[in-house]
Amino acid sequence: MNRKIRCIVVDDEPLAIGLLEKHIQQFSQLELVASCWNAIQAFEILKTAPIDLIFLDIQMPQLDGIEFVKSLPSPPSIIFTTAYREYAVESYELDVVDYLLKPITFNRFFKSINKYLDKTARLLHTNIPSTNTNSSSPAYMYVNANRKYVKVHFQDILYIESLKDYVRIHTSTQKIMTKDKISLFEHKLPDYFIRVHRSFIVNTHKITAFTHQDIEIDAIEIPIGISYKKEVLHLLKSDQST
Repeated sequence: MNRKIRCIVVDDEPLAIGLLEKHIQQFSQLELVASCWNAIQAFEILKTAPIDLIFLDIQMPQLDGIEFVKSLPSPPSIIFTTAYREYAVESYELDVVDYLLKPITFNRFFKSINKYLDKTARLLHTNIPSTNTNSSSPAYMYVNANRKYVKVHFQDILYIESLKDYVRIHTSTQKIMTKDKISLFEHKLPDYFIRVHRSFIVNTHKITAFTHQDIEIDAIEIPIGISYKKEVLHLLKSDQST
């Protein structure tokens, strides 16, 4: 995603607007186009400028957030921001990105932006030719590292290492640390990645040798876990025979 994500804030509470503006400023990818006090002002902005994402309060005078979204023929992505839980079910029927309850912490805001980026990346992947052997798989993913989202091409990954609540992505040129559980992270990878140990996932395209005890990627040796050995060796030997 090369260009900025153009967003607006729509809320009738000055403190809520100020907090969202502060959170948005922490992301270099986000460009705040305007802060609006009601849906009518937001509608005028949408007529004059392309907007990618709206942070939208639900309870507002004149026109509430849910009715505002329903009135738009092609609404941008929506993240609802509200103090009321009871609108959650109705809001998700509108296919919104997220539903944030006030007061909105930075950690919760961060997760919401991650959801937006993941959703946008999936939509982009449907129109971008893949460099993987499986044409339906995306060629890359975005991971959050140091408050920015870094594009990582799957073909560049050598292996992934678990460090408690984080994973470290090793490529031939860099190491990228991102907060994620390895058990969740492995489901985001193409099928030519394989878990070989409770702490390691490897790119099978990068394997240069293997034994019953470890995987080699050039000079790097990665252990094969006892509970993973049968499946890993079966897969690697099957690939060898094809």
